[in-house]
Amino acid sequence: MIIGICGGTGSGKTTITRRIIEALSDTSVVVLQQDNYYRDYPGLSFEERVRINFDHPDSMDTTLLAEDVRKLRAGQAIERPTYDFANFQRLRGTVRIEPLPAIIVEGILIFESKPLRELMDIKIFVDTDADLRFIRRLVRDIRERGRTMEMVVEQYMNTVRPMHLEFVEPSKRYADVIIPEGGHNDVGIDLVTQKIRSLLPR
Repeated sequence: MIIGICGGTGSGKTTITRRIIEALSDTSVVVLQQDNYYRDYPGLSFEERVRINFDHPDSMDTTLLAEDVRKLRAGQAIERPTYDFANFQRLRGTVRIEPLPAIIVEGILIFESKPLRELMDIKIFVDTDADLRFIRRLVRDIRERGRTMEMVVEQYMNTVRPMHLEFVEPSKRYADVIIPEGGHNDVGIDLVTQKIRSLLPR
């Protein structure tokens, strides 16, 4: 089973992913995060890479992500790419991922791609207010991704917010389920996990 979890930056996708994994404790689950599938630009300097719009669908190697999902669904292992967010570039090393009964694909733009979307059995959109999403992104990017506050604010205003309005928010119409307030919506998460359990092969 392939489960897509989409939503804006800081919406609570990772929290919901974790809650689903906890609820399916008797089922093996593998998670593919779209963040690991940013395109690489080895010919560009750091200053040039910083100016790339990483919130546009073209910044994602969605073809490779879809190919990896197909391989996992067919029972084949994959070599998942890894990404250095501090330097805006793909790392040389990969992570071997073995196929498991449930595959969660998580990312802000996974519903924007029709070929990737059509691979999913259940599509979940996490809908959270913009102010909460920005605060969460600010904290995460400073703590985990080596950004300054100025860098986060500039990127949010120049690319994150416009691309959210143009690509992420409209993709909500493809969702089977919309969960407001992210990981704090216990009722929504319980309903989704029950549905997933009912569809998983026994």
